[in-house]
Amino acid sequence: MSAIDDPLILRGTTIPNRLWMSPMCQYSAGDDGVPNDWHLVHYGSRAVGGCGLVMVESTAIGPQHRTTSADLGIWNQEQVIAHKRITEFIREAGAVPAVQLQCAGRKSSHMLPWKEEGQNSPVGLSDGGWTPLAPSPVPFGNLTIPQGMSAEEIDDVVTAFVRAARLSHDADYEIVEIHAGHGYLLHQFLSPLANQRTDEYGGSLENRMRLPLRVAAAVRDAFPNDKPVFLRITATDWVDGGITIDEAVRFAQELAKTGIDLLDVTSGALVHNAPPPQRTGLNVGHSQTLKSASGLPVAPVGQMEAQDDIRKALEGAGTDAVIIGRALLRDPYFALRMQKSNPQSTWPHQYHRALK
Repeated sequence: MSAIDDPLILRGTTIPNRLWMSPMCQYSAGDDGVPNDWHLVHYGSRAVGGCGLVMVESTAIGPQHRTTSADLGIWNQEQVIAHKRITEFIREAGAVPAVQLQCAGRKSSHMLPWKEEGQNSPVGLSDGGWTPLAPSPVPFGNLTIPQGMSAEEIDDVVTAFVRAARLSHDADYEIVEIHAGHGYLLHQFLSPLANQRTDEYGGSLENRMRLPLRVAAAVRDAFPNDKPVFLRITATDWVDGGITIDEAVRFAQELAKTGIDLLDVTSGALVHNAPPPQRTGLNVGHSQTLKSASGLPVAPVGQMEAQDDIRKALEGAGTDAVIIGRALLRDPYFALRMQKSNPQSTWPHQYHRALK
């Protein structure tokens, strides 16, 4: 078997292979944040398609923490019931169901990506939008100027993450991931480009890490001990004055103390005019650095599309899994096509007539 086909055991969960689906927003829920048939078919197809782990998109921990009014949510029982349809199907298809927990911060209340300028188009209060919350009143691009958060609002975010983690367990997710990357709230607190606070949550790296570490510890404590908790970490902001790999190393080392089980390694997306470089396997090297420094398992995400590059990343030292995004949007069966096992033993029985 290739490294792709090797199972990975984290706490009480066995993930059957090392090629996992990245959480990618579908912007297809209603205002209630309840998953629907689109989500069932979308995630179910990738589970049938051979991904060892299927991570459901960034799912808001509260209505004011969404990026758009069409985001998924996990803050009430109605949502839990609908999520359970998805987790049940993913598990029956042989994959592990996971969900990414999201708090958007200053990237909140924007248009759907396919309308106007998408993420750069704000939705005002008169059009059903809301005022974003952020560490400081520093907007993302053309979006609404956010409200700097009070100490009470910061505490409320921790409480909302805890509630979402518990509801995720109720929805039968095997893994939760805390989103601390891509310019969303926890990333905003970490980066001096977005965090201009002068209290205990701003200034030094120790202070800027305070909220993300509080969330990590609280979620780990709230989620069952036999289930893993991941965190999506930013290795660098790719812009002067932002997070550097050295700061990410220190953050990873502190995360290891909280009991986090794996780092989902990404980079960039904090500043609208500073896109990451276009480079295959962009975050593989960063993953290896963070693994070496923290001792935690790692899985890079971003610009991983060529099969040879994915295999090379997995067969090298320092990468425990690979998280795939756009390639799985194009082809739900991408993972099955990469596995070297006999297709008759991996593809669903219903499709075997196509393998002859």
